[in-house]
Amino acid sequence: MASRVLAEVRRSCTRIGRPASTSDALFVGWWSLPRCRHASTAAAYKATPASDNSAAEGVTYPTYDLSDKDHARLNFQRNIGVSAHIDSGKTTLTERILYYTGRVSAIHEVRGKDGVGAKMDSMDLEREKGITIQSAATFCDWMSTKPASGEKEKYAINIIDTPGHVDFTIEVERALRVLDGAILVLCAVSGVQSQTTTVDRQMRRYNVPRLSFINKMDRPGANPWRIVDQIRTKLRIPAAAVQVPIGMEDELRGVVDLVRWKAIYFEGEKGNTVVESDEIPAEVLDLAKTKRAELLEQLSEVDDGMAEIFLNDQEPTVAELTDAIRRATVGLKFSPVFMGSAIKNTGVQPLLDGVCNYLPNPAEAPAVAHDITQPASAPPVALVPAASAPLVALAFKLEEGRFGQLTYIRVYQGSLKKGQFLYHARTGKKVKIPKLVRMHSNEMEDIDEIGPGEICAIFGVDCASGDTFTDGSTSFTMTSMHVPEPVISLALKPVGKETPNFSRALNRFKREDPTFRVHIDSESKETIISGMGELHLEIYVERMKREYNVECTTGRPRVAFRETIGQRADFSYTHKKQTGGAGQFARVIGFIEPMERDEETGKDVEFENVVMSGNIPHNYIPGCEKGFFEALEKGSLTGNPITGCRLVLRDGAAHVVDSSELAFRLATIGAFREAYKQARPIVLEPIMTVEVVAPAEFQSAVIGSLNTRRGTILDSEVREDEFVAVAEVALNDMFGYSGQLRGVTQGKGEFSMEYKTHMPVLPNVQKELEEAYKKTLPQAKN
Repeated sequence: MASRVLAEVRRSCTRIGRPASTSDALFVGWWSLPRCRHASTAAAYKATPASDNSAAEGVTYPTYDLSDKDHARLNFQRNIGVSAHIDSGKTTLTERILYYTGRVSAIHEVRGKDGVGAKMDSMDLEREKGITIQSAATFCDWMSTKPASGEKEKYAINIIDTPGHVDFTIEVERALRVLDGAILVLCAVSGVQSQTTTVDRQMRRYNVPRLSFINKMDRPGANPWRIVDQIRTKLRIPAAAVQVPIGMEDELRGVVDLVRWKAIYFEGEKGNTVVESDEIPAEVLDLAKTKRAELLEQLSEVDDGMAEIFLNDQEPTVAELTDAIRRATVGLKFSPVFMGSAIKNTGVQPLLDGVCNYLPNPAEAPAVAHDITQPASAPPVALVPAASAPLVALAFKLEEGRFGQLTYIRVYQGSLKKGQFLYHARTGKKVKIPKLVRMHSNEMEDIDEIGPGEICAIFGVDCASGDTFTDGSTSFTMTSMHVPEPVISLALKPVGKETPNFSRALNRFKREDPTFRVHIDSESKETIISGMGELHLEIYVERMKREYNVECTTGRPRVAFRETIGQRADFSYTHKKQTGGAGQFARVIGFIEPMERDEETGKDVEFENVVMSGNIPHNYIPGCEKGFFEALEKGSLTGNPITGCRLVLRDGAAHVVDSSELAFRLATIGAFREAYKQARPIVLEPIMTVEVVAPAEFQSAVIGSLNTRRGTILDSEVREDEFVAVAEVALNDMFGYSGQLRGVTQGKGEFSMEYKTHMPVLPNVQKELEEAYKKTLPQAKN
């Protein structure tokens, strides 16, 4: 929109015989900004903390300035993640980055066909399946070229390679929680896919600026301009290419740098030698000019400095263009798009330069903490990455190592030394750090001290993911990462006699992975494991066999059904129990009604007390609330939790002697169950967004396979030699789909699933579920 306004201002100025001025640019900026604020920018505005380090009720905190030494270190420090949809080339790209920075001496491929495998996929299962299961951290140094001057500067880069599969989404979640920037990898053919959208949502949640890298430019059908357009439309963030490829598909030879206006070629056996030329090849010259103009126009819409240059029809210098890209990227308003092919060793070195030039250093990425001595509503306190400030560090990942529990931490302010004492903010316990290491995938390098803005690992500390550590001089704690709810469960049983390793393995996995849940079913006494998908649970069962020598059998996957109500129902219930001595008496009156999910808090159950007359003494109200939430744990239709329900307590009665909190708790449970039958109870099932990618000739067979599973086709896109179908399908109908898809596509199709929402099941399915649940109940309950 701003570009249209800019053009209109230019035409108006031309008509009256004067050039467009700075004031015109400011006018356009003012006019267009409120209408052009993007979702990511709005999120950034909301998340920006108060800059004066002050909290509520007049509490002030000491301020710490960054020293020259801090500035010198932080300016050349980057913490980045590599994230994307599955099979977009994240680990392959990370392997090239490690090779070109000198961290590894040879390149090995992901599937480990040479018997070695990629450095970042250190687990045997990862190398066998060719997928990343656990995020892996490493660090490297890169001599970056400054675009304006061409000088070389040395940067220290911490990298976390994350999984692409939706089942391991918590690994992406916790990595992005502690990173300052990210590389979003996209396939040059497939473009924005279902998991790309999920990763984009996670980046927005933690306000992580990103570079976009269009990988696999050597593939037949590669079309980077369609992908750039998808970034703008599907991910809703302004983006423009900062490179143009020289050649496409099997003729890919290099890229044109639109910022420095140079042709870059990658020569040598593994692309080690970067050759730059001022001569742009004739076949891409016109395209490069067009795309550079597009880059300037996109930047002028999100950056005031570039808008002024654009308005005045000036040609920006390299320094001005670089600064504008950096400002817009760090401000979450823009994503520069790089291109290349990691597998063909093309375009990786300029991407590393882009990481150093355009992504924020730790001092530019705002971090906040909450003072636990203040109320929850108090404003957050801004943290400063100064070495002299009190220590605040966040544990974001746990792993069982050779020396016990390995805890990955990000230091936000202060310094951490080997042998130092730490205070656990949640428990208040004091612990000593016996060992401090930097991780290089599964290898460790001992270090004595680490500064703010760094990522390291410590041993011998008992904690959970998301815990905060301090040096004892502050009462700060940091927010943890978002943990999605599990959608699928399996009954797990060891083959033969149960050994201590069975519970040891489950406890370890549960501690390491917040999305992996374990509980004992109260009726069947079976061990139930829950997770994010079939593959997620299958991996853990396989790991139990390999790492703990515990072979297990699994029951049929159990879907995380829910129950809810369809209409309002009133209740007036009296709980009366007379025994020798004091009895129990409580009466509750009110109603239950359906409740929509609150978008801000995410809650869809609520207890509301509107008792005015004092008929229920206020000290018994908590008992009523406990009873309501206890009744929600198990619905009467299928035994699953109840959601989307509000209970309003309006009146009641109490006895001077016989009433108690227990009596009111039991009365509320009884009242709820009685009213629940009258409130048209409904069973809900999880609905998944399923994306299927297969060769185009199998389109009708794939759509037919989704229709047989009661799928609703949302979108279907045919590309040159393949097509993508996006559908909504009930998770209960998706079991065994991978085998069916392989069958109808001759093994060439693949699919991914992501949880979307819970929806009512069909009446016949609800009846079957109710009958199956009744059979599991004791005869007296039937």
